[in-house]
Amino acid sequence: MRSSGSPRTGRRRTATRAAAAALSLVTAAVLAGCASADTTTDSPSADSEFKPVAQKDGSQITVWADSTRLPSVEAYQKAHPDVKMKVVTYDGGADGSSYLQSKVQLFDRTGSGWPDVVFGTPTDMTWASEPTKPGAQPFAAPLNNKLVPSATLDGFAKGSLTPCEFNGDTYCLRNDIAQVVLWYNQSLMDKWGYEVPTTWEQYEALGKRVAKEHPGYLVGSVGDTNSHESYFWSGQCPAFDLVKPDTLRTDLQDKNCVRTATLLDELIDAKAVTTKGFFSQGFAKNSGDKVLMAYGPSWYGQYLFKAAFKTPAKQIAAASPLTWEGETTSATGNVGGGVWMASSHSANLKASTDLITWLTTSDENQASAPTYPAYTKAADAWLANPANSDYFANDVSKPFRDAAGQVWTGWSNTRFSDATAWSSVVLPALTSGKSLVSTLPAWQREIGNEAKAEGYQVVDE
Repeated sequence: MRSSGSPRTGRRRTATRAAAAALSLVTAAVLAGCASADTTTDSPSADSEFKPVAQKDGSQITVWADSTRLPSVEAYQKAHPDVKMKVVTYDGGADGSSYLQSKVQLFDRTGSGWPDVVFGTPTDMTWASEPTKPGAQPFAAPLNNKLVPSATLDGFAKGSLTPCEFNGDTYCLRNDIAQVVLWYNQSLMDKWGYEVPTTWEQYEALGKRVAKEHPGYLVGSVGDTNSHESYFWSGQCPAFDLVKPDTLRTDLQDKNCVRTATLLDELIDAKAVTTKGFFSQGFAKNSGDKVLMAYGPSWYGQYLFKAAFKTPAKQIAAASPLTWEGETTSATGNVGGGVWMASSHSANLKASTDLITWLTTSDENQASAPTYPAYTKAADAWLANPANSDYFANDVSKPFRDAAGQVWTGWSNTRFSDATAWSSVVLPALTSGKSLVSTLPAWQREIGNEAKAEGYQVVDE
């Protein structure tokens, strides 16, 4: 469902990936995540270095978009008939696809063919914002270099543009985010006299209570390919921490990782958290009505509870991210979100940047978007749209807004997916009955191996 698949002078990146092949609607609707990394270098800002190609205002622009974003591009064309556009549909980087990067590398070699505007994932920014060779410009244009007003850039949710930033420049606009919140069945909570937890400790205690008093009911799942982003990212576990552009810190023995794993192990042992994925085959039919709580992204409401579990309206509610007792600030994860880029090769940057600005910030487009907009004013319009709120038992505006500004920037976007090691090492271990705590070393080794294969130096402290 996502791109995880993920949030530089502070730059954090996140990876991208689909959350479930079983739900094609969700996979189409939601793309990739957000992380960060301190990739400050001694290099100067590229502001004075960006040299656009000869501009031809009024010339045709070529736009690459995925099928989910295609209606938005068509709506812009309808509202701006004087803009000449050629629209190409492609996978948008879903499921970690490298199609865009491969095509850009080909265009770089031939010296032509680059699209003017592209929809992609935060993972695409790991290469699109960096020069392909010494002296060359990145594929993406630095939008803060007289292309997009600073007031517009400042209007995005805190940290949401971090995947777009490199050496002081901003190379993309964030389309949507998938901040993690606490989902719960308010009807059952009220019926059983349970209070909604506000801390992780309360969440654990309630989960154990539910397991004893209502066996079979669940407060979460760790069995999906993006479950680690909901729990370990929210738990501020430094599994993917780019301390430098070429150096990844992965320390799963950090206390934040251990406490998260320990809490989940307790709930798994109590059978309050399942190791089966919410999106696994048969789960919705067999257990969808047994989910009392779920810690997951903002799209869970519409695409998990409503579309997959078919939970009746006015039962499901959302609460703000959980905190740890004794800590005054909360942090949360991000399980999705896409980006729009304007190409540095575009001969019509005026039209290209106007398009991506309209797509990401206009109420006209974003109020009816499938997922939560990264631009704060557009998010207000999205929340005011009855189609995005009428299903729920409470007003989700505050939890969504709270979480949107609390995505932890210590989970970085890298050149490889953060889902691979979780899926290949952790999920099989859980299925075989091993604990999360005992699996942390193997998970860390696999992350390190993948990072080294991509040219990163790996440190663990």
